[in-house]
Amino acid sequence: MSKIVVTGGGGFIGGHLTKKFLNEGHQVRSVDIKPFDEWYQLHDGVENLSLDLNLIDNCQTAADGMDEVYNLAANMGGMGFIENNKALCMLSVLISVHMLMAAKDKGVKRLFYASSACVYNADKQTDANVTALVEADAYPAMPEDGYGWEKLFSERMARHFREDFGLQARDARFHNVYGPYGTFEGGREKAPAAICRKLINAKLTGDRDIEIWGDGSQTISVVPNWSLLTNWLIWSKKSLVSRSIAITT
Repeated sequence: MSKIVVTGGGGFIGGHLTKKFLNEGHQVRSVDIKPFDEWYQLHDGVENLSLDLNLIDNCQTAADGMDEVYNLAANMGGMGFIENNKALCMLSVLISVHMLMAAKDKGVKRLFYASSACVYNADKQTDANVTALVEADAYPAMPEDGYGWEKLFSERMARHFREDFGLQARDARFHNVYGPYGTFEGGREKAPAAICRKLINAKLTGDRDIEIWGDGSQTISVVPNWSLLTNWLIWSKKSLVSRSIAITT
């Protein structure tokens, strides 16, 4: 069994990941900036830490004594949030870089970085008759402004830490993830949760007017959290492939 730290462990995906590792018998540390009463899931039997991972000293604390790092920590949300908070999203680069540095300094064996489909070239996503994207479509680079640029840069950092320092760093590009404990209100929710909330509200109130962004022709790629965890962890644990990989339906 391994000693594992999950950053962003108080969030939606991080909470499920922490539980999965705990159930597998690993020694787990979960770290999040939020106070404990705001964590999506708080698990017994886990070393839970409330730390700001923008600060390198806290990243050193998070990585200390660990075999593996799963870095899911970021300031993010659905399209409404990332379009209106580009600087905040890009500041997550502090977490990404500091966790890589801490993992190297503390002798961590493996690091996983959670990237995003927002790294893909926007010019390849303008046609409603969508063609499925492949990993190479991130280049030439024109990602989602703000959030996507931070993710793409951090992918490159992970790659170079692997090449230059021998850190076994991997990353995967998550598409729109949904499932239990996902944010559904407050401004950070993503499309699947938002439309579910609007439909439920329409049913409860009798107000049949539902606001939908765009002209209705848009498509998105979504993946349930249970499928994400299963497929991503199989790849992350066993794959010798060092390039970025997309995790989607």
